[in-house]
Amino acid sequence: MLDIKLVRENPKKISRNLEKRNDADVLQLLDDLIIYDREWRKKLSNTNELRHERRKITNEIASRKKAGKKVKQLIDKARKLDADIDVSNQQTKKLKQRANHILMKLPNLLHESVPIGRDEKDNVRVRLWGVPPKFGFKPKNHLQVAKGLGIIDDERGAKVAGHGFLYLKNELVLLDMALQRFAIDFMLERNYELVEPPFMMRKKPYEGVTDLSDFEGVMYKIEKEDLFLIATAEHPLAAMFMNEVLLKENLPIKLVGISPCFRKEVGTHGKYTKGLFRMHQFNKVEQFIFCLPEESWNLHEELQQNAEKIYQALGLHHEVVNVCTGDIGSLAAKRYDINIWMVDGIYREVGSNSNCTDYQARRLNIRYRAKEGQAPIGFVHTVNNTAIATSRTMLVVLEQCQQEDGSVQIPLVLTKFMDGLKVIETH
Repeated sequence: MLDIKLVRENPKKISRNLEKRNDADVLQLLDDLIIYDREWRKKLSNTNELRHERRKITNEIASRKKAGKKVKQLIDKARKLDADIDVSNQQTKKLKQRANHILMKLPNLLHESVPIGRDEKDNVRVRLWGVPPKFGFKPKNHLQVAKGLGIIDDERGAKVAGHGFLYLKNELVLLDMALQRFAIDFMLERNYELVEPPFMMRKKPYEGVTDLSDFEGVMYKIEKEDLFLIATAEHPLAAMFMNEVLLKENLPIKLVGISPCFRKEVGTHGKYTKGLFRMHQFNKVEQFIFCLPEESWNLHEELQQNAEKIYQALGLHHEVVNVCTGDIGSLAAKRYDINIWMVDGIYREVGSNSNCTDYQARRLNIRYRAKEGQAPIGFVHTVNNTAIATSRTMLVVLEQCQQEDGSVQIPLVLTKFMDGLKVIETH
């Protein structure tokens, strides 16, 4: 959420930044916010004036009664003022609610280094690691490989739960667990605190961590409960310190969260949806940091290096892109994506790294202070990045590490987590 004071004081600056997103609706939201906020302040001033007048009459009534004078006209006037105050107060609340609703929908301000563009085709490659594997045969996609090995059952998954759900079997289950443990150990060695968060969240904290439109297009709602299944561990980690004031000396707080993720993924028409790539249920290890505003850009780069080193250790070919203004989403001020190379020659996203500056923290009311007992200084910054999303990483292992005989070579760093298994072979 943006600082409403910044909007009031620098509306043109805000508008110029939001123009980079190439979204006329966003600019209209800003115009609407400015109008509602102006009207709210006027109505609030009017309400306060009426209350002041009411207090004066109350004092006058008390004074007249004490002097034995008549007060009927003043009482009638007081009742009229009470009615006017009630109406004005209701109007004030409605204007405030409308302004806050728009403020929650306005996206974050973009960093100057974010490239201008309309969609993912305009994202800018900043690094390329490794080269595509050279096959002496026609490679198969991951679903073909997994079915050939007998380690996946998509048809029965769809029968039981619908499209986007799968049965993982035998070595693929072990590979999933191995990737999680490898990423966790990697992060623990870097002194991140391991957290398994709740797998459900109430709507109030969820509104603080994500785009409001996600409630329809992404999250699964628990029927007749104020609970949603989490789409990523990032969300409950971000809400962990909601309405708290953190001590400056305890920042940064570096967390690594592990959880299943549940996503409806509505609106994916035209996107790659085969097999493991876009599932409704998958596992993920997530990096998350609460920090001082002056630390967030360096820590954003730290999280990026962590993720890249994980994929480099796995020996998996990938690229890193600086995500453009039209593809970045509403929460981040800047975002990097790691894209994996697949056997159809296309690079597809496997993880995102976002500096959300104070956008989430302002929505969640997470602030910091210099010392215990002192007033809060301001809002913390939040930075998050995927350490590893196991479904998409398993996908790229199956594709990039496949052999001509249909087997799959397991990355060396994972074998200790798979009882020494080095190759997945046909059952």
